[in-house]
Amino acid sequence: MLNQLQVFLLICVFNSNNTRITFNYFSFSKYKKMTDTKSLQSTQDYSIQKLPCVGLFRRLLAILYDSFLLAAILFIVSAIATTINHGKAVEPGDILYPFLVITIFTLSYLYFAWFWIHNGQTLGMKTWKIQLTAENNNKINWKTTAIRFVSAFFSWGVFGLGFLWSLFDKKKRCWHDLISKTMLVDLKDD
Repeated sequence: MLNQLQVFLLICVFNSNNTRITFNYFSFSKYKKMTDTKSLQSTQDYSIQKLPCVGLFRRLLAILYDSFLLAAILFIVSAIATTINHGKAVEPGDILYPFLVITIFTLSYLYFAWFWIHNGQTLGMKTWKIQLTAENNNKINWKTTAIRFVSAFFSWGVFGLGFLWSLFDKKKRCWHDLISKTMLVDLKDD
């Protein structure tokens, strides 16, 4: 009987101009937060769009941080591939090479996409208090992350000009931000 008993806590959340109220409640028996998501999402989007955009320096620091974390994951994948290849490095021309490249690309995409979709922040972005948001107040989805991920290669591939573009854009967006219709906002408390 106690398993079916649920205790709810009602919390009112006000947006920045105190005109909209959203209701959150928690189910302590299930230990999961349940939310009136439509109201909460619109409140968060409203306030996120008002935040300042992130400059190139902090963006690059978050990328550096994420690259270390991703390198650790890919190191494990490479170790597994080397073990499967009888202790020899997987090189172009080996049977495993195409599978390794596809695996590395897929895991790299999944690392970024999963974090972007679930809370708008990779671990590096969370450290530097940066959040990814869609310009049109939509939620970040798999299609948006795929466009952003692939176009980021283009931003890097043209001698980094896609990233340098953020120095001239008034919203500090890079090419892959423009292509995917996203932007990075600054969550830092001043």
